[in-house]
Amino acid sequence: MKHIFKKGSDRVLLLLHGTGGTEQDLLPLAEMLDSDASILSVRGNVSENGMPRFFRRLSEGVFDEEDLIFRTKELHEFLDEAAGKYGFKRANVIAVGYSNGANIAGSLIFHYENALKAAILYHPMVPRRGVELPNLSKIPVFIGAGKNDPICPAAETEELTNILEAAGSKVEVHWEYQGHQLTHSEVQASKKWYETI
Repeated sequence: MKHIFKKGSDRVLLLLHGTGGTEQDLLPLAEMLDSDASILSVRGNVSENGMPRFFRRLSEGVFDEEDLIFRTKELHEFLDEAAGKYGFKRANVIAVGYSNGANIAGSLIFHYENALKAAILYHPMVPRRGVELPNLSKIPVFIGAGKNDPICPAAETEELTNILEAAGSKVEVHWEYQGHQLTHSEVQASKKWYETI
């Protein structure tokens, strides 16, 4: 997978962009969250009308589940390989994802036990329904969401929160009223949360 790695402290921020983004997009955000952390920023392997994504969708808000499962496995294996290649501890990876990137990070949590140390998900959707989740008691999650998000309605955020909490995760939700866009105050709230984990 096309990516950038920058060596820093033991903590590794896995940056996962939104639709049409690249591995460059979230680098400034990582700097705001933790300027000392190591960074592994990945570009999605799927192209939708020339826009990079992490998995295919059938239409707006409708995921191609088969591709999602395949791409989640691909990312999971890539993280294992990258840990060996760059010499970081696999258990220290914290996902930071926006929109499509938040969805693939959520899918990692849904499908693999201890896939991440923690996750910051900006405007995520429920990756899959009707699946049994692993024990998430050791994986805290921050969700940044919009009460008026047209792509990811508030009810979707509440459903995702309930699913994660039912699997043992400690979830903090921060609400905004700026639609689907990622706001400065949302990032600041996630930074505050990040410093407690």
